[in-house]
Amino acid sequence: MMKKILVLSFCLLLLASAAFAADPIKIGYLANLTGDAATWGTHERDGAILAVEEINAAGGVLGRPLELIVYDVRARAEDAINAARRLVQEDKVVAIGGTNFSGLNIATYPIVAEAKVPQIGSFPTNPAVTVDPATGQARPYSFRICFTDPYQGKVMAEYLFNKLGVKKAAIIRDVGSDYSEGLSEYFVKTFEGLGGTVAANEAFRGGDVDFRAQLTNMKNSGAEAVAMPLLYKEMALIMKQAAELGWKPIFIGGDGYSANMHEIAGDAMVGSYWVYHLSFDDPMLEPLKAKFEKRFGAAPTEVVNTVAAYDIIYWIADAIKRAGKAEGEAVRDAIEDTKDLKLFHFTLTVDKATHNPLNKPAAILQFKDGSAKFLEMYAPQSEF
Repeated sequence: MMKKILVLSFCLLLLASAAFAADPIKIGYLANLTGDAATWGTHERDGAILAVEEINAAGGVLGRPLELIVYDVRARAEDAINAARRLVQEDKVVAIGGTNFSGLNIATYPIVAEAKVPQIGSFPTNPAVTVDPATGQARPYSFRICFTDPYQGKVMAEYLFNKLGVKKAAIIRDVGSDYSEGLSEYFVKTFEGLGGTVAANEAFRGGDVDFRAQLTNMKNSGAEAVAMPLLYKEMALIMKQAAELGWKPIFIGGDGYSANMHEIAGDAMVGSYWVYHLSFDDPMLEPLKAKFEKRFGAAPTEVVNTVAAYDIIYWIADAIKRAGKAEGEAVRDAIEDTKDLKLFHFTLTVDKATHNPLNKPAAILQFKDGSAKFLEMYAPQSEF
């Protein structure tokens, strides 16, 4: 029997009985609403809600309202698989947004492919989410709105070597995480290809909270910097424990960053660098922040997740409109054919060979004065 999953179904059909005569078009969303990733998942849910409400208030799509169905997948593959199956078999959605974890999207792919329902991930950055490693071909029903782990790994390595002058670095990775392993591989390949030395390559398993042994090894290696291809809780603990050991290397991490890390790491975060999808203090985000606060009563702390989900819903709505019908295969084709679509945070063209967004820049942030400040936009230059 399928394990019971917490379901949050938002039938956001403004004045539906009066304004819409047709049945709603159902869109699913897989979000991590509980557990360690809840801070990201709840913001994605709310970003999707904002988009659906706006679209419905403007008349819906094809004369029909959108209905958003959100499942809590709790950062677990089993829950994601069950939720995806329920969305396509019972709820009859035409497209799915989320998740932000690579492993979960890889796990759900057989379900959505069999049902011929496209899925657009928010931050599943492992290349295998959208490209089958066995064939090198794009998975027909899987897409992403973010850049990939190889991209992040290259940016982290190049920024340390070329911009910060670091020639000897260490890395610490989660051996049970597709995200962490994928990003680590490309960091090491790029950094060593540029002429740098990875003096220590440390590992742990998800759930560990004491990293002092790994930190001691990295410190003794003579590393000037530490690359952290990890999620926010582990990165915060690592920086905090490094400070407790009296070691202050340059820390750099990827999009596992969270503003909530400061609650754990405190001033140990000062000076750290982050490869991220957007700048938190970009004035462009202010209108959406204001909408969010008005709708939910508080400012978003994970605004990047909010933006991603918001734009995913608009991307799906645009694809349905261009397809001319709310059917999975037709919507998939329209998603793949997306070109020069102006979304809230960038203009999207899909690379048909990879199902990645083409030429999406990365923001380099540095933590100081209590928050991550924008430094510059950066794209990798190397061939490694």
